[in-house]
Amino acid sequence: MTRNILKTTSASLLALAFAAACGGEAPAPAEPAPAPVAETPAPPPGPDYASFVASTGRIAEDTAKDANRKPAEVLAFTKIQPGQTVFEMEAGAGYYTELFSLAAGPTGKVIMQAPKEFEGFYKDALAARTKDNRLANVTVSWSPFDKLDAADASVDVVTWFQGPHELYCAKACGNAVMGDPAKAFAEVARILKPGGTFVIMDHVAPAGTPTTSGNDLHRIDPLPVKAMATTAGFALEEESPLLANPADDHTKGVFDPAVQGKTDQFLLRYKKP
Repeated sequence: MTRNILKTTSASLLALAFAAACGGEAPAPAEPAPAPVAETPAPPPGPDYASFVASTGRIAEDTAKDANRKPAEVLAFTKIQPGQTVFEMEAGAGYYTELFSLAAGPTGKVIMQAPKEFEGFYKDALAARTKDNRLANVTVSWSPFDKLDAADASVDVVTWFQGPHELYCAKACGNAVMGDPAKAFAEVARILKPGGTFVIMDHVAPAGTPTTSGNDLHRIDPLPVKAMATTAGFALEEESPLLANPADDHTKGVFDPAVQGKTDQFLLRYKKP
């Protein structure tokens, strides 16, 4: 009995001594490890843009231009998704229209726009491209740059490829008035949905070159284009060097055989807040 009391007393003294060494308090029990946090699942992969470029249904004249135009990378830059509505300003003969049509898919649509004055340049090529309803989700809009044929906030993506310099094209474009530049950019803002994107590509003119270079060189200094986009309320999301070519002679017109198809081009993606 005495021996048990001594054992109990000794154990108590040891516990008190340990508590004193730890600042006067008995050690707290260890907390359980936190439960593992489930990881956020990765977003689904985007469209396979390269597969659209590789489509066997494309026109041979288009595929011959692919090496210089880098269409898969440009498509990825636009971020066009299936089911979206794409408004393609100055669509020309439809090189990119075809790819936009594939990217938007059967549930999306593409509106290819150009001023009526440009119809003569593209009429035959456009007729061949749209023959037999081969681009079923595409419609054509002959409309001015500053009066776009689309409802307010109805479009997901607007593209203007090799494009804004035409606002300053007069004599070379049949002395046509291409539209007021500020109004043209405001029109893009009008038709885009909030959060929609505006993708611009054009041939580079030397810094400080007057915008009238759109009439003779068919180029434009990127700075006034950026200024108009900002004034229209767009926020620059990304600027890509994808189509940059420092070897380009910026003093030559884009149709000069020495530079045609190999010009230095800027590529911008803006977002509408």
